[in-house]
Amino acid sequence: MKREILPNFVVLEGGDGSGTTTQLKLLRKRFDEKKDGPRLPPLYPSFEPTDGPVGGLIRSALGGEIKLLPETLARLFAGDRNEHINAPGGIGERCRRGELVVCDRYILSSFVYQGITCGEELPRMLNESFPFPELTFFFDLDPETAQGRLGSRPFREIYEGRDFQFQVREGYYRVLDWYRDLGGRAEIIDASRPPGEVAEAVWKVLEKLPIMGKE
Repeated sequence: MKREILPNFVVLEGGDGSGTTTQLKLLRKRFDEKKDGPRLPPLYPSFEPTDGPVGGLIRSALGGEIKLLPETLARLFAGDRNEHINAPGGIGERCRRGELVVCDRYILSSFVYQGITCGEELPRMLNESFPFPELTFFFDLDPETAQGRLGSRPFREIYEGRDFQFQVREGYYRVLDWYRDLGGRAEIIDASRPPGEVAEAVWKVLEKLPIMGKE
């Protein structure tokens, strides 16, 4: 069965170090500068885990401050996502009123990361009611290159190890086939290029969305 598609919702996905956070910052700057014209829609940049109370608990676990079972973490991600999508002022409401929502990570991250740590069945069950975004970008990057980028970080999260990230990349490619079969649209971006070139590749696809008025 095809999944519900939420218009005006765009997601950035990829392994750790692939540049999703950097690209969201560059996109926000582009909208703030309005260098592509005054008709750009309002942009709402967001991310998961969120900065809400459930998201804060998840970040504590990812940072190694507290230890949680993989199954518990999977359920927390789903609870955080439910608030993110469905709460007043959340993604669903913003998309329906004509804002472009771009989110750093969403359900594919759960299917991949929690799929590795606790099996595929639980994260898919927990996330089966959430809509697909109108567009997903997958930033593909060799894990060895990503590890070099992560080396500059002051600390590592629990999923950022080299061997785990090789599983993450393989997991994304498996999940992308399933995702497309259910009606999801995914564009694969070569994330090994300089950030500016990656941003332009993203923009060429993004500007064709109906909300951008250039379809």
